[in-house]
Amino acid sequence: MAQIIFIHGASSSGKSTLARALQDRIESPFWHISIDHLRDSGVLPTRRFRSGEFRWSAARAAFFDGFHRSLKAYADAGNDLILEHILDTDGWLERLAGLFAEHDVFFVGIHCPLELLIEREAARGDRPIGSARQDYETIHVGKTYDLELSSTDGTDANVETLLASWRSGHRASSFSASSFLLGNRRS
Repeated sequence: MAQIIFIHGASSSGKSTLARALQDRIESPFWHISIDHLRDSGVLPTRRFRSGEFRWSAARAAFFDGFHRSLKAYADAGNDLILEHILDTDGWLERLAGLFAEHDVFFVGIHCPLELLIEREAARGDRPIGSARQDYETIHVGKTYDLELSSTDGTDANVETLLASWRSGHRASSFSASSFLLGNRRS
């Protein structure tokens, strides 16, 4: 059984900063995985999607299906993961809960004030304008977390809080039901 620390929040909420700091402090070797890593590595023909030569809307479903299945493969092989992801499509939470059913998932929601999200979105320039606001209004609806953090509390404090809560072994999130059924709980 792999350990998966799943960091979920709006675009530009601080998921990557938290994940990098967590990876630097956690006591065992966790992979840090995100869609941004794939995009930035050149795996996707991003320039051609942006130019309109290829349609992202036609490729998106297959891309994310493959990404989600790859996460299961990494975990099934025994790799512990720090996953940062935005569950912005209906059915993804349920799909991932099924894929991760045999693993210990610690689901973390990170919140950020709307004004700060909008400021970060504009500064980054790599997100569609308005995506931060849309995420802010919808991204946490219907999710139950093991831990909720605020990006305004600072990275160091959030890492300490996250590690203490993760180490406690208590799980009560949207991912917990399948783990309880299998008896795969951290002690």
